[in-house]
Amino acid sequence: MTSFFKGTLILAVTAFFGETLEFLTNMVLTKELGEIGMGKYMAILPSVFLFVVIASLELPVSVSKYIAELQREYHRSTLQHAMRLATVTTSVLMLSAVIVFTFFPVFHGYHPMIRWLTLILIPVISITSVARGYFMGIQQMRKIAFANFVRKFFQLLLLVVVYRFFDFDRETSILVALGTLIASEIVVFLYLMRAYVLYMRQMKNIPYKEMARKTVTKKLLGISLPTTGMRIFNSVINAIQPFLISYALMLGGVEEKTATAQFGMVAGVASTIGFFPAFIAHSLLVMLVPTVSEAYTRGEFGKLQGLLKHVIVITMLYGLAVSFVLYFYGGALTKLFGTSLLAYYYLQLMIPYFLFFYLAIPMQAFLIGMNLVKDAFYHSVWSTLISNLFIFWLGSNSHLQMAGVIIGMNIEAVLLAFLHYTTIYKKLHISFSKKQSSLSEMNWGNRRA
Repeated sequence: MTSFFKGTLILAVTAFFGETLEFLTNMVLTKELGEIGMGKYMAILPSVFLFVVIASLELPVSVSKYIAELQREYHRSTLQHAMRLATVTTSVLMLSAVIVFTFFPVFHGYHPMIRWLTLILIPVISITSVARGYFMGIQQMRKIAFANFVRKFFQLLLLVVVYRFFDFDRETSILVALGTLIASEIVVFLYLMRAYVLYMRQMKNIPYKEMARKTVTKKLLGISLPTTGMRIFNSVINAIQPFLISYALMLGGVEEKTATAQFGMVAGVASTIGFFPAFIAHSLLVMLVPTVSEAYTRGEFGKLQGLLKHVIVITMLYGLAVSFVLYFYGGALTKLFGTSLLAYYYLQLMIPYFLFFYLAIPMQAFLIGMNLVKDAFYHSVWSTLISNLFIFWLGSNSHLQMAGVIIGMNIEAVLLAFLHYTTIYKKLHISFSKKQSSLSEMNWGNRRA
């Protein structure tokens, strides 16, 4: 438990500085692109992240979980098979993307170079995912934390330098913003792969045991496919949602440009501020996947129950404190972005959305660690579909408009956290009871003998 909290603290402290940098990055983008430009940038970002999700195949999660469950002499063989899987994934995706970009008008209305820049992300993300998963699995969290910090620092540095010395039109400014994001991912790729190669050389001195390629691939895909499916589903929904929201608002009587600007304030300003403290939740998630996997494999259900209680208490302590600050002092934060007072109003309405997502993020790690990835996927599907129905219904109401959209978003977060918690509680309670029951039977048998 001590190593868990120590690793979480390392990730959280580094992530705090990283989120500060991202906060500053979004401030720079908002001021450079304007509300409409920021709205267009935030609208295209989910589509770009969809490529990232597919390229990663959620290997950071599956590799970290599998490595945490294996003895060290199996690591080298497992990583070799994982890297081959990543290489095959990269080849297939690159070919598919080239065909799609050549024959279909992807990213229509944006700079034509954006589609080809996105191609660079595929091999970078796919190969890096194996290294990330390995360092997460052996709980080398300093490397993960430093990589995340470097990515955000380098992106901000590039943005400031480029925007300081050059002037662009809106379309090119969006291209530059995306280009700096991709450049920062390349820097992380170089750092993590260097560390990965050094570790692989060290493993040559460790006793080696071969793992069957079919076994490793099956194990990794058993976690990767449903987790990737969940991420793809969310990415597709996130890519569609900006257009759904804009359409609903226009039905509610809002002009198209105003709807785009309002979405920019919600996604680029209010969400940036509200999700700033989520670095704690993501730090918990990174630490929880290998920790829960290891404890669940060993049948340490009492430890898992205690861990769940600690996670909920930690989340509620910082979550309620954040909610208080956002409600009473959020106006000063939204002014930093140079937007209207509407952004502060939206921020206040979104407080339940942030709070319950703080809870849902680490709970997802419990579901993954306890082999309940499909449950997490179903929860995501149901909460998202129900939420989008409310977003469209309430957003198209002329009396609610964007307020109605945010109410629908709040419903998603509350429902997702509730479904995650009830599933985890039921699983731990049943498993713990079975464990206690089996131990009682063994003791009774020993006494009779």
